Amino acid sequence: MLKTAVLKPTINIRMISGRVVMAMFAIPMLTILTGCQTIPNNMSKAPIKMNNPLTAAMPAIDRQGYIAYVEEQGLGAAKISTLYRIRPDGSDRQLIDQLNGYIYAPAWSADGQMLAYSKQAARQHPKIYIYDRKSKTHNLVVNAEGSNLSPSFSPDGQKLLYSSTVGGNADIYEMRLSDGSTKQLTTLPSTEVQPSYASDGQSFVYTSDKVRAGRPSIYRYRFATGNAALISTGGYAASPQLSVDGQRLVYLNGRKAAVMTLATGQVINLAETGLDEPARLSPSGQYAVYPTRHANLGGQVSNQSSGSLVIHSLSGNTSYAISSKDGGVVRSPIWGR
Repeated sequence: MLKTAVLKPTINIRMISGRVVMAMFAIPMLTILTGCQTIPNNMSKAPIKMNNPLTAAMPAIDRQGYIAYVEEQGLGAAKISTLYRIRPDGSDRQLIDQLNGYIYAPAWSADGQMLAYSKQAARQHPKIYIYDRKSKTHNLVVNAEGSNLSPSFSPDGQKLLYSSTVGGNADIYEMRLSDGSTKQLTTLPSTEVQPSYASDGQSFVYTSDKVRAGRPSIYRYRFATGNAALISTGGYAASPQLSVDGQRLVYLNGRKAAVMTLATGQVINLAETGLDEPARLSPSGQYAVYPTRHANLGGQVSNQSSGSLVIHSLSGNTSYAISSKDGGVVRSPIWGR
């Protein structure tokens, strides 16, 4: 049985994140980061310190929270995936889970006490687990035949959205955690994946290719009507997440990690991550975290082979990066309280 271990912080900052989980939506990876972030010169030339100005300026709800992420080592049958949590300043890195195989798309509960994620051992289908921070236990909650991916907690922590191919197609399901009862919410012949609750619990956003196979778009499903409406993004769009105030949407815009203001449709492309993965918002919505294969801050591209977890201020247009622990590929960062 895997034990939870406390690891010494490595503040030499580099990481990588959240994969677009369904292979049918995969697009070729880039190996060069071309995003435009700025950072003070002294920060781009030296490891980030615990008191770096960007972290110090964060609201307490962000600064005191944890970012969960997956670090991968090896290829194919030798793949080792490790799930960590870490503070936004790069301190207090702790191991949550590890296996010979894959870990996908962790998601925090609204109170930051539970972490849901999928893991797939060799020759097995992906299953969904919930890690409880207080008890440090890992509980299997979805073990249906097929691919069970992209969990998302309801705001009250009582339900879980996820996608599954248990019925043949990839569809969205909702589970009541108290008794395991499950309801299928989408029934189309197309692919519906990557659900994410709105903070009011009245709707969720998700990815579907129902208009054109292999060409995903983002939709918003409202529980009151059982209907979904397209969120216009103008092209390839996947992996959505709404801000807590409901005003912004982060998603994968083609190959770019992007943020959209829903009221105006204005889109800010943060970076081409080199991993075709999206950004995720901090609890306050003032910062975004996303993965890259190479750090590109202040016009300087790192020559290290590992990736980076980049934290970006949406208001100040400044960024810093946190290194992976062992030089692996980092995926699926998610920022919780």
